[in-house]
Amino acid sequence: MKILNKKLTIFTNVILGLLVIVVTLISFSPDTIVPIYGGERVQAIYNGNKQKNNVSLMINVYENSDVVCEMIEVLNRYNAKATFFVGGCWADDNKETLLKIVESGNEIANHGYFHLDHKNISYEKNYQEINLTGIIIESLAGVKPTLFAPPSGSFSDHTLESAFELGYKVIMWSKDTIDWRDFNVDLIVKRATKNPENGDFILMHPKKHTLNALPKIIEFYQSSGYNLVTVSENLSE
Repeated sequence: MKILNKKLTIFTNVILGLLVIVVTLISFSPDTIVPIYGGERVQAIYNGNKQKNNVSLMINVYENSDVVCEMIEVLNRYNAKATFFVGGCWADDNKETLLKIVESGNEIANHGYFHLDHKNISYEKNYQEINLTGIIIESLAGVKPTLFAPPSGSFSDHTLESAFELGYKVIMWSKDTIDWRDFNVDLIVKRATKNPENGDFILMHPKKHTLNALPKIIEFYQSSGYNLVTVSENLSE
């Protein structure tokens, strides 16, 4: 009987130990793991320098070149800057718009070539998507991008590693207008301006309704004492 009880105790301890391990793994989201590549800790960045009253509009582009150009005009009118994360397959066909982004003092960044789910593709495919888009941007616009925004905000350790190897920072956001789904201008403005904080990254797309919301968003931040700057400037110390 004592032997049986001892075996049951050992078995129970083993099961409890396994449960602790499982619970720990479940509570540890993959996005919170900070891999180390080349001796550096690499992780996605969700906001800029919180010590400065800067915010950034990050505009993810795979369509609507005409709206992109109109957005540039609005930004110029308010002396504001933004970062345009462009898709490679879009950039291929829109050299003139790329040049307008650069010439207007705004920033061009990388958004992958085909808008893939980077969390579910290999290291090699992540590398290819980011690298090809960077080559296209540099060849057409004359600037080498250093920021990468994964499409739909989906990324994995493979994404972080390949971006690091290519010299990119992986950029996420702190505010999402969800303008790809909701077409209400007032709702977009509300999402873009709710609880503003230093260093905010505000995600949007070149949609007509977002263009209509853009002046209100800019006016809100400027009247509240914020500067609208590129993501790179927002990241600076």
